[in-house]
Amino acid sequence: MSVTAPARVAVPSRRVFGLVCGLVALVAVALLSIAVGSRSIPLGTVLDVLFARDGSDSAFVVWELRIPRTLIGIAVGASLGVAGALMQALTRNPLADPGLLGVNAGASTAAALAISVFGLTDLRVFVWCAFGGAALAGVALYAIAGRGGASPVRLALAGAAVSAALTGITQAVILLDQQALDQMRFWTVGSLERAGWTTLVEVLPFLAVGLLLAVAMGRPLNALSLGDEAGKALGAHLGRTRLVTLVAITLLAGAATAAVGPLVFVGLAVPHMVRAFTGPDERWVVLYCAVLAPVLLLLADVLGRVMAREEIDVGVVTALLGAPVFLWLVRRGRARA
Repeated sequence: MSVTAPARVAVPSRRVFGLVCGLVALVAVALLSIAVGSRSIPLGTVLDVLFARDGSDSAFVVWELRIPRTLIGIAVGASLGVAGALMQALTRNPLADPGLLGVNAGASTAAALAISVFGLTDLRVFVWCAFGGAALAGVALYAIAGRGGASPVRLALAGAAVSAALTGITQAVILLDQQALDQMRFWTVGSLERAGWTTLVEVLPFLAVGLLLAVAMGRPLNALSLGDEAGKALGAHLGRTRLVTLVAITLLAGAATAAVGPLVFVGLAVPHMVRAFTGPDERWVVLYCAVLAPVLLLLADVLGRVMAREEIDVGVVTALLGAPVFLWLVRRGRARA
């Protein structure tokens, strides 16, 4: 007599439910970002303008100022969060962030040289120069650390060296050139204020390719997290996985830094918060970071608009919020040691 196994009831998993909640939070924070500012716009008016654009002042503020700023915040936040998750997985360093590989420093150096040496001030050209510097920093890093398979320790050490050298060049340029100092002041802090449609269109292709590569690297990075030998046994190609992951980090962090300047702690804090819920599976960590990092960045941007009479750049707010998180991570690491 055969016994029929009971049919499994399809129940949404905890991770899927959490991701849906994160998407809802992102939509809510995006609407808040569009509505709140030096001139607050009622949420009802925002919805009316979104679905029936007219020639009013509110429509101009929403479509020409707030929406591109919010979309840039979403794109940059997702990129930095995912880049941080990849960076921590690649180096197996829980305190790593995108700046560890020197990508942010490369973007800053190229931007400073473009202003000082070539006199470039056009934002569209400026963004391309910054991204080019980030890409060159990534190439230099792999050229230094790539021999012998680019182990996590070699990548971290080479990244620290490249970052220190490029930061020294940047500081020398802006101290010796007043024009470069004036032009770089807003950008080195990190700000969404000057972001517009043009900036979004120029960096979005790089961010999209970087995110696709990050999603593709989820399974190989899971294998490498068990160690090089175990990763090989599971079919992961060490050199290719590290190279593609480094390319993804360079695209994501480089384009994000080129668009709004270097933003700290977003790529460090969010992956830790995500792993506390999803566990170590990099496939889910990448998806969650792409959703929750923009929530953090947009909240910091909104807070910077309302916490003082004059707007505070989002880079300052993320630094103020991120410093306690960093200290907590360090103390937790010591407690576990």
